[in-house]
Amino acid sequence: MKWGIIGTGNMGSMLTSSLLSSKALEPHDMILYNRSSEKALKLKEQFPAIHVAASLKEIQKNCDILFICVKPHHYKTILEELKSDFTEEQCLISITSPISVNELENHTPCQVARIVPSITNHAHAGVSLFTFGARMKKERKELLLETFKAISTPVEVEEEHIRVASDIVSCGPAFISYLLSNWITAAQDVAGISEEQATELTENMMIGLGELLSKRIFTLEELMEKVTVKGGVTGEGLQAIEDHLGDLFFEMFKATQRKHKDDKKSIEL
Repeated sequence: MKWGIIGTGNMGSMLTSSLLSSKALEPHDMILYNRSSEKALKLKEQFPAIHVAASLKEIQKNCDILFICVKPHHYKTILEELKSDFTEEQCLISITSPISVNELENHTPCQVARIVPSITNHAHAGVSLFTFGARMKKERKELLLETFKAISTPVEVEEEHIRVASDIVSCGPAFISYLLSNWITAAQDVAGISEEQATELTENMMIGLGELLSKRIFTLEELMEKVTVKGGVTGEGLQAIEDHLGDLFFEMFKATQRKHKDDKKSIEL
């Protein structure tokens, strides 16, 4: 079975290297296509058995499962070129939230899914979000879920929740990284600790926190309770956060929901 990836930007390259480094797929089963071949050829240097297609038609013709990993506004051009040559046995996968599986099914005869990955999949960790089209066959669905278990925890998500779920698992690492960068800067400014030491402590704290959660040792609520001693330092810090947090996360999710709606309106397949 041949797997293809159209678009080898950040997410296409991440998917390629993650699926291959995890041994979920073999390089000789992977075909790449990028409008400019430089990024695809760079991946081939890392995994020499990869084939780099010379055209969209070539990758479509030779792939059983085909990922489109381009910006949403490029989908229409790609589908216009390819839609008449898909077969019912092929599987087309989008990785972007604004384009629904129903829209893809309306423009192709093939099986359709959406899989939203996360940069955490680089570490063979985190979540990948799945939404399947009505034509998806059971065997193909099981194959996709099993393959992505090598790099993530696959989670099926309803269409109406795809944006907020993507905010949490796909955008979340950027949001949390921004907050932690501010955390490190504040530690420097208030207490005089060096950036290097504050960064090292923060990174290792996050790794330890992740281990506690992954091993189900504590829930988030239990963690706060275990660390917070009545009248202690943690309680004072939590109170300061509560006093100053305001509507930060409400506004963040409202902004992403707004952008999602705008993107859907601007994209016509």
